[in-house]
Amino acid sequence: MNERFIEVPYRLLPGETLDGLLEAFVTRQGYDTTDTGDGMHGWTAELKRQLERGELLVVHDLQTELTEIMTLSQWWAFGRQLADDEEEG
Repeated sequence: MNERFIEVPYRLLPGETLDGLLEAFVTRQGYDTTDTGDGMHGWTAELKRQLERGELLVVHDLQTELTEIMTLSQWWAFGRQLADDEEEG
């Protein structure tokens, strides 16, 4: 995308860190944690499978030093928005 953002291989993250990022993603997306029967743990397990399949990414912003989980469509949309912003300004 540009030099500000990097994809972080999720396998390099400590388990507690990855779980925290996944829990924040579940909350941000508004998922119902009662859907899985296992609550938040069920969602984090499902999201880990999505990371393994490459459907989700861990992205780090070098400028703000924030790291978060994004879907591929969010990442692509974010990249298009950044490109548009760079063209305008």
